[in-house]
Amino acid sequence: MSRMLLAPGRYVQGAGAMNEIGSHAITMGSKALLVGGKRALSASAQPIQASLEESSVGCHVENFNGECSDQEINRLVEVAKSNGCDIVIGAGGGKVIDTGKAVAFEMKVPVIIVPTIAATDAPCSALSVIYTEEGVFNRYLVLPKNPDCVLVDTAVVAQAPENYLVSGMGDALATFWEADTCAKSCKPNALNGATPPTLSAIALARLCYDTLLEHGLSAKLAVERKVVTPSVEAIVEANTLLSGLGFESGGLAGSHSVHNGLTVLEATHGKLHGEKVAFGVLTQLVLEGRPSCDIEEVMDFCLSVGLPVCFEDLGLSNLTKEDIRKVAEATTAEGETIHSTWFTVTADAVEAAIWTADALGSLYKKEV
Repeated sequence: MSRMLLAPGRYVQGAGAMNEIGSHAITMGSKALLVGGKRALSASAQPIQASLEESSVGCHVENFNGECSDQEINRLVEVAKSNGCDIVIGAGGGKVIDTGKAVAFEMKVPVIIVPTIAATDAPCSALSVIYTEEGVFNRYLVLPKNPDCVLVDTAVVAQAPENYLVSGMGDALATFWEADTCAKSCKPNALNGATPPTLSAIALARLCYDTLLEHGLSAKLAVERKVVTPSVEAIVEANTLLSGLGFESGGLAGSHSVHNGLTVLEATHGKLHGEKVAFGVLTQLVLEGRPSCDIEEVMDFCLSVGLPVCFEDLGLSNLTKEDIRKVAEATTAEGETIHSTWFTVTADAVEAAIWTADALGSLYKKEV
């Protein structure tokens, strides 16, 4: 029985860190494909290109089309090849980051990840979440290695709308609870096949959770004012590094499966990844029969920073039994990580947990 800890080749974080990307890229190749959405490129393209030029690294800039799909991955591979690129730089949020990693994998070249928001734990992982062109979850693409470099400029992250940072906290919120489930079940990690998690993975996952509780609200308030404080640095690290290492080496369980299940409801497509994951955490805790004090602690945190605790918060209304049944069936599909739980999970059990999580969240909002 083996254990495994996975991590990126290097992790760089701090205000102004984007200005040093050239010194990292020069060790990996001679010309980069820089891919990002319009907002991300407006915040990052100029300093990235300037730093690459200082290190004599060429650059081709390409707009991301918005979905981490097989079609977009294949398109960008052709763009990179036609422009002679031997490095991929993915700048932006979770979907462009996952796309950049997949493109680099297909080309067998190094990848540098530059998150311009701290909205998910995607940057550090050897994983890409592939969706259909319509935004419905398709599959996980498990990659052979983690990114060669993850570079986070907190001055840029702090300029993004605070709901992205809050979404990242929702994603990070799942890290400890899912790793704890995997440690209890001792089932093979769906991402790396190892079992059980290393002690360091569990410790990092717990540190991630404790950091959220300690610094989450202060970081949100600071980013609302577009400033960087020690709490912002702490939460960016929790959302990006601690959560990334914790989920990948600790394992995924129910929270992310519920997220995937929720994507069958078109009304959720406008919600950020971490917002849906946060509701998935509550559902997982209910499903597993966790103590009420744990559930209340999670709900207190969610309400303090503005994460969803019920259907209403997710913009869902007039849901039918058929709607939630579809979510439950997608959540428990073969290969989903909810089956990492220490007991057999059925669609019936998940359906009951989803309805109950919504009821608990709705009631708790009225009482606090």
